Amino acid sequence: MAPTALSRRLHLQTSHPVSLTRQLIESKFPSPEYTHYNNLSPIVTVAQNFDSLGFPLDHAGRNRTDTYYVNQSTVLRTHTSAHQADAFRKDESEGYTISADVYRRDAIDRSHYPVFHQMEGARMWDRRRVLGNDVAKAVWQDVEKLPAANLKVEDPNPTVHPERNPLQAEHHTLEEVEAIAAHLKRSLEGVVFELFSKAKEAAISAGNTKVDAQEPLKVRWIEAYFPFTSPSWELEVFWQGDWLEILGCGVVKQDLPINAGVPDKIGWAFGVGLERVAMLLFDIPDIRLFWSTDIRFLSQFSSDKPIRRFAPFSKYPACYKDVAFWLRSSSSSAGGGLKSNAQDFHENDMMEVVRDVAGDAVEDVKLVDEFSHPATGRKSLCYRINYRSLERTLRNEEANNLHEQVRTQLVRRYGVELR
Repeated sequence: MAPTALSRRLHLQTSHPVSLTRQLIESKFPSPEYTHYNNLSPIVTVAQNFDSLGFPLDHAGRNRTDTYYVNQSTVLRTHTSAHQADAFRKDESEGYTISADVYRRDAIDRSHYPVFHQMEGARMWDRRRVLGNDVAKAVWQDVEKLPAANLKVEDPNPTVHPERNPLQAEHHTLEEVEAIAAHLKRSLEGVVFELFSKAKEAAISAGNTKVDAQEPLKVRWIEAYFPFTSPSWELEVFWQGDWLEILGCGVVKQDLPINAGVPDKIGWAFGVGLERVAMLLFDIPDIRLFWSTDIRFLSQFSSDKPIRRFAPFSKYPACYKDVAFWLRSSSSSAGGGLKSNAQDFHENDMMEVVRDVAGDAVEDVKLVDEFSHPATGRKSLCYRINYRSLERTLRNEEANNLHEQVRTQLVRRYGVELR
């Protein structure tokens, strides 16, 4: 991963589409009720990133194939929730949002990148500060202060369900959770209305015939599971003929404020991927574009103008090249059993090699074939790499050179036997 990514902070570049998306969401969570944290360091401790959130020691997210470790005790944060306990402890306001760049080893395609941006928010109520300790009454009073968005809302399920969406009965009453859920849903419906009203205006302005100017926006609440909330929901919006998941949310698991030293706080939290929303809002087809410094991209967006749809520049030709290899095993320099393969080689290792060599000159990498020899158990993989720049045509010799470097690095790092 390029070190420059650490300093780009796209969510703070005023007219960048990631930043514009952040600003739209933040506008629905005004200060002083909400504090906005946007400048937190991406380097956090293992305790912040995992332990404070109750990640088991054997959780896959802790693996080096998933997470970028700086050293044994520090990582590049994998989610904004790494700062959640600190935000609870600071207690600077009743609510907060956190926007930040986050880092994960991941696939290479048009919707995944090793650096992306998340936004999370929370609204908490402190039992010690509520008159008569009637949290439910206090929350309902706050719900009445929120404007209701002009949406068609589908919400057919009960707030809690003993199996699908359980109440944290040892910490919350049903009345409290009913009130918190109502505040959560009205708040986030307002966010979606703000975002997709702007998206609808931009689509109509661009001549998109799939968008009906007279049809109200439709959203639906779906029961979900998240490790940090219960009950939990996903919020989907009906957009251009499809239901699309926009964000996840729920009532905060009480263990989190307890572990943060604020056991009397209860409330809700949500999380959203800013690139995902920005791709819908601006009709941006490839996540790599967010990192482009090409003026043809950046000049299309401005904080001083209405939201507009991205106008593509020339589509450059693809150049596909395959790389096939036997995996190393503990018993030989190449090939081997499935058990040792799983230990020695992860698909994200392939992605990291390609990213390190070719960067954004690769559009996607796909596993197109795998084979285990029936007699020896040797395992072979074949990946297809699509070399395609967003900004110019790659010459075949350039692609050949990059591909040879990928092959060389696979041998050097992982001891594979090329086929």
